Amino acid sequence: MRVELEILLPGEIEGRSFEIIERELLHPLDSELAPVIKRVIHTTADFDYAETLCFSKTALAAGRDALQAGELIVTDTNMARAGINKGALAQLGTEVLCFMADEDVAAAAMERNTTRGAASMDKAALISGRPILAIGNAPTALIRLYELIGEGRITPSLIIGVPVGFVNVVQAKELIMETDVPYIVARGRKGGSNVAAAIVNALMYQLTRPQ
Repeated sequence: MRVELEILLPGEIEGRSFEIIERELLHPLDSELAPVIKRVIHTTADFDYAETLCFSKTALAAGRDALQAGELIVTDTNMARAGINKGALAQLGTEVLCFMADEDVAAAAMERNTTRGAASMDKAALISGRPILAIGNAPTALIRLYELIGEGRITPSLIIGVPVGFVNVVQAKELIMETDVPYIVARGRKGGSNVAAAIVNALMYQLTRPQ
């Protein structure tokens, strides 16, 4: 069988992809949430996110305000860090950090008999300001973040809680939704570093790619 392919430029591919997403959605999305949800679906080709992405009332405004103020973004994987658009970061005058490979984080995790994900949140708590936390891999990072918030040691502008997996993933996400911190959470087992990056990008594009 001969397969015929249509040759499109990158911008055309993205535009066509979003047209397909819009057409195949089972129901209309909230207009404010749609750019984030569609960006995640575009990244994953998984329409379940139209149902499972949960947003606190002030999440989008809090995220945009933090980005405009140049607050740092901290993620739990270098994969997510790599997926966050560097051009948009430069336009907003901020950067994304990941502490998972830092020697002091590895040493702290070993000393405390915990994970690097948890130890990396202790390091994030030392950052001045109110960073955006984008967690796409480690539920232990979310659990430790929940504890640090309760201890008054960190006050994030926004928590993006989308780790993927089977152990403590669902529970960790539910804990974050119990805090007073604005959040975007992918309920259930699904998520990942690519989802965390997609959400950050969607928020940044609302500021750097005006319609």
